[in-house]
Amino acid sequence: MSTVLEASQLPLPKHISSLLYDPLSTSLALRHSDSSFSLYSPFSPLSLSSFPPPTSNVPSPTSSAAFLHLRTSRTPTTTLFITSSPLSSATSLRFYILRDGRFLKIKAISNHRDLASDLNNSAVIFKVNHGVSMKLSAGINVFSLYSVSNSKIWVFAVSLIGDEDNGHALKLVKCAVIDCCLPVFTIRVLFGFLILGEENGVRVFPLQQLVKGNQRKEKKNIGRKYNLKNGGDVSKANSGVKTGDSDVLPSKGEKNEKHSDSVKLRSLKLKQVSRDIGSFFVAFEDKDIGNSISIKRTGRTVKAISIQALSSNYFAVLDTVGDVHHLCLSYSLEGLDRPCFMKRLTQTMKVLKLAVFHDISTVSQIIWMSDGCYSVHLMMVSDMNTSLDKTEKKDAIGKLSQTSVTRAIFPGEKIQDIVPLAANAILILGQGSVFAYAIS
Repeated sequence: MSTVLEASQLPLPKHISSLLYDPLSTSLALRHSDSSFSLYSPFSPLSLSSFPPPTSNVPSPTSSAAFLHLRTSRTPTTTLFITSSPLSSATSLRFYILRDGRFLKIKAISNHRDLASDLNNSAVIFKVNHGVSMKLSAGINVFSLYSVSNSKIWVFAVSLIGDEDNGHALKLVKCAVIDCCLPVFTIRVLFGFLILGEENGVRVFPLQQLVKGNQRKEKKNIGRKYNLKNGGDVSKANSGVKTGDSDVLPSKGEKNEKHSDSVKLRSLKLKQVSRDIGSFFVAFEDKDIGNSISIKRTGRTVKAISIQALSSNYFAVLDTVGDVHHLCLSYSLEGLDRPCFMKRLTQTMKVLKLAVFHDISTVSQIIWMSDGCYSVHLMMVSDMNTSLDKTEKKDAIGKLSQTSVTRAIFPGEKIQDIVPLAANAILILGQGSVFAYAIS
């Protein structure tokens, strides 16, 4: 049975439809019924008895939001909050930077023709029709934007420009555009992957290849030759933009010279089903056969609706039937035609909500699950030892489904959403309260 070490119930100030939590900065975003956001940073619910006034507010309307982290090898991590909003025949992207416990507006600039800076509102106008829905997903230095109406996914790289310690603006680079020919039900930027939830499985894109974009050499009258390290941004080399931990540097021994070659970065354009950059589809395991099989063979339309990272190579995937799957992308196995596999986890409940706090330092990973009613369950999943040889790994595949539910929480209100605070702590959005639990 579970042992509750700490518990807290915070009455909601007004109706909340969903919430986002960023464990790295301990920031909470509450989405109100009018689509505005209240931001709290830092937020420690176990030490509170009621909600304090928000440290920042994001006005409505918003259609999607995400926390983004900017990180380089020389500077500490910077946290951003991004929102998308509908405009007449366009989409507005707003950026807020965490400074001294408050999220403040920060302007963003871009040299792409379909991205215009709105300095009055500290926003970027993306000249793409918003349509019925936009979905944001963000990771480290990179975020994606999916348009349901346009059937496209855009991948952007973001970096601070100006002073290294207190960057006064953001540099926005459009790295890739994916044309979607199949429905996408969820999209996540997780570690080194862009993962799409589709019918009967997920599609995986290597993120580094998307961020690199299209590179080609051109002759210029005046310019410098630049090295591209790990997909660094070179669209405007003299702006000092960095993507990820990569830098845009002059080639060794090169200075300003006339008629030199330069590398120009263009947005990579590809189809959803293209395998040009090493993307692939991973099907759900069939319950009867026990193998990962394609949609054509089953004729089913089970959809992947939630994807969470367990570690840098292992992921949990929730489908519309209520099953949870363990996705491994760490290596190729002899006898399989994909560099991955997916196993259905053994659980008796039909899961509606899924939350994971990924911790690469532990062997056993924790998955929080809820049926969307009045209970939350904690499942332990053992990670596979990647030091095993191929034969041992094959034998271990069948053991991945051996999981156990070790804890259960009953908050007393119908559950709207769940987000992890830590490996042993969970935040639950009820009908009129937010509950925080830490267990052992």
